[in-house]
Amino acid sequence: MVQRRPVFASGGLALALLAGLMLAALLPARPARAEAPVDVALILAVDVSYSMDEEEQKLQREGYAVGITSRDVLQAIARGRYGRIAVAYVEWAGALEQQVLIDWRIVDGEASAKAFAAELLGKPYRRISRTSISGALIFAAPLFDKLGLPATRRVIDVSGDGPNNQGLPVEQARDDIVGRGITVNGLPIVLKRPYRSMFDIDDLDIYYRDCVIGGEGAFMIPVRDLKAFGDAVRTKLLLEVAGLMPAADPAPRALPAAAGPTVSCMIGERQWRERWGN
Repeated sequence: MVQRRPVFASGGLALALLAGLMLAALLPARPARAEAPVDVALILAVDVSYSMDEEEQKLQREGYAVGITSRDVLQAIARGRYGRIAVAYVEWAGALEQQVLIDWRIVDGEASAKAFAAELLGKPYRRISRTSISGALIFAAPLFDKLGLPATRRVIDVSGDGPNNQGLPVEQARDDIVGRGITVNGLPIVLKRPYRSMFDIDDLDIYYRDCVIGGEGAFMIPVRDLKAFGDAVRTKLLLEVAGLMPAADPAPRALPAAAGPTVSCMIGERQWRERWGN
């Protein structure tokens, strides 16, 4: 896979995106219709816990907007059997803190992709405590039943910057979801910040590989620089739309699911107990 230029997100980029998408925003992306199948139903499940500051959340959103409107992704959608996908955007934090920011939308070309991106960029930001990847998975899975149309594949795409520290053990939730025929992919955000939180862990990408992702063709792409988030999202969407496994070591690096865990899948819960005693 050819490495592409990083997308440098900034206030200027946000203004440019909004300006370019304002016309599309007047015609919202179409809600899912019952009569036509989709090649993939994709839930973008995005971490909004306190470890993600507003600037990082902004860069995430811009990355998704850039990714879903990119020419490569639109061409991949057009080449699908049905030429259309369904996308929903969910924000999550603690075990009981999830919100459908954008319900199911059909993306079948440039206009609907731009409408989805404009809707996303226009939503307010929020930050909430705790990190429950398991809660996000449990919340997201029933949304497929509300789609109201058949999908060749069903995928939950989880992005976050820390391990599960609340709710069910993440492996238990993941295995239940995978047992329903749903694939869980990951975008672990592994940033080199000037500070280190007591809840940060080394090798978050390995944690995601071993404990979070699973199902047919599951993979994850570590994000090591939020300025390149758009590149990571584009790469991931291309693979998900096409139903492909990642190459051995593309850039951004994409790793398939591991056969068994090499890190403790309870590390986040242990950190929380050691810090707070509960």
